Amino acid sequence: MKRPVTGKDLMIVNMGPHHPSMHGVLRLIVTLDGEDVVDCEPILGYLHRGMEKIAENRAIIQYLPYVTRWDYLATMFTEAITVNGPEQLGNIQVPKRASYIRVIMLELSRIASHLLWLGPFMADIGAQTPFFYIFREREFVYDLFEAATGMRMMHNFFRIGGIAADLPYGWIDKCLDFCDYFLTEVVEYQKLITRNPIFLERVEGVGIIGGEEAINWGLSGPMLRASGIPWDLRKVDRYESYDEFEWEIQWQKQGDSLARYLVRLSEMTESIKIIQQALEGLPGGPYENLESRGFDKKRNPEWNDFEYRFISKNLPLLLNYRNKNFT
Repeated sequence: MKRPVTGKDLMIVNMGPHHPSMHGVLRLIVTLDGEDVVDCEPILGYLHRGMEKIAENRAIIQYLPYVTRWDYLATMFTEAITVNGPEQLGNIQVPKRASYIRVIMLELSRIASHLLWLGPFMADIGAQTPFFYIFREREFVYDLFEAATGMRMMHNFFRIGGIAADLPYGWIDKCLDFCDYFLTEVVEYQKLITRNPIFLERVEGVGIIGGEEAINWGLSGPMLRASGIPWDLRKVDRYESYDEFEWEIQWQKQGDSLARYLVRLSEMTESIKIIQQALEGLPGGPYENLESRGFDKKRNPEWNDFEYRFISKNLPLLLNYRNKNFT
């Protein structure tokens, strides 16, 4: 990122690197011209773990605990993409009950992630009080996760063909109570934050990212939708059971910090609507497809001189390969 330099005296500031115990760290070499950022060079890779290499000699059931570390704020999503791939490749049908429970967990994870974005965001612009309110609500979400999965974070809950366990007794009522409570808290956020003139002065028109810029930079999620692009993978890909619920894509066209805040706040409300519909219409039946399914490619296929074979589902799920030059 470069901007025209107006002054002669530039200041170079190092933001980070922070201690590795802090999640998601990076180093930013920022060049300042007064109060304007004229250049920024990101230095990545401080927490590189080589996940792809680890996956080469793990069954998927063994690899799932690793993928939750990709995004520790929304671990259900990383689990979802890890199991959805083999399910589509093997044409494995997920029971309707398991699919509904997955949607509930994904939306709770979305709420927890947005809350952890919102709290520090408010603290960074000088609003300390909302930070504590927001973390209070986030703890309620983690209580629900702990009751259903046994873990507050890194849940390891999704499985190929379903989920690890059914919802415990009383969990549905507890989740419905949280939904009713959280909707009232969102109204309080709007009174406390959205209508605050000091807040508006500090975020409106700041950090504008246009739609074309967002696409060119590869932005996704709320960042993309706040830049005037109403694109949501839940509508586009129709994964899990999202097409069975009534909800709308939340987006803004301004592309500034206020728009990104409004999109996330509205998305949390939409998530509650989806969760309520899923809980009220939760079907009975099994929570996992126990059918064992295996498939093989045609005889002696050649993909870069390797032979690939995808084996089984509930037995240790392995991708065997061999090079004909070394066998």
